[in-house]
Amino acid sequence: VDIIVVGRFTGSQALAAVGSTTALINMFVNLFIGVSLGANVLSARFYAAGKEREMSETVHTAMTFALISGIVMVFVGLFPADVIDQAALYMKIYFCSMPFFMLYNYGAAVLRAVGDTKRPLLFLIISGAINAVLNLFLVIAFSMGVAGVAIATVISQVISCVLVLWCLFTTDSCYRL
Repeated sequence: VDIIVVGRFTGSQALAAVGSTTALINMFVNLFIGVSLGANVLSARFYAAGKEREMSETVHTAMTFALISGIVMVFVGLFPADVIDQAALYMKIYFCSMPFFMLYNYGAAVLRAVGDTKRPLLFLIISGAINAVLNLFLVIAFSMGVAGVAIATVISQVISCVLVLWCLFTTDSCYRL
């Protein structure tokens, strides 16, 4: 409804501003709906079993978590404009790594499914270490700030992707690419 009203009665920039936040807002909304579904499952289970103490603890824990996370989200939404600009820059660069991120995760899932849990973990350790070193190097040596850490993340995602793809391309098993 927000997008319809802004699109109809204001300019295209307002429409773009509201529309561009939809995915981010939906991510947070869906995250907390998912957590609430977990509370729902526990509540139903304890209620059906007549476990009153566990039911009470679940309700109190869930509602406390809801209140605290709701308050935290208020502060997340109140970031100043300069923070939002830097966040947008970080996201623009970071999202360049998404194909590599997806390929790594799907490839690692295949490897884990066939019992190879060590190599995907090793690849994450390697790429995480490279990410940390590149973060420091790009931020300290080149004063690249947000762009530097985003670029380091892209490079580390590419490395983990290449390592998983190498496993899938060089195996002699039925899951060979």
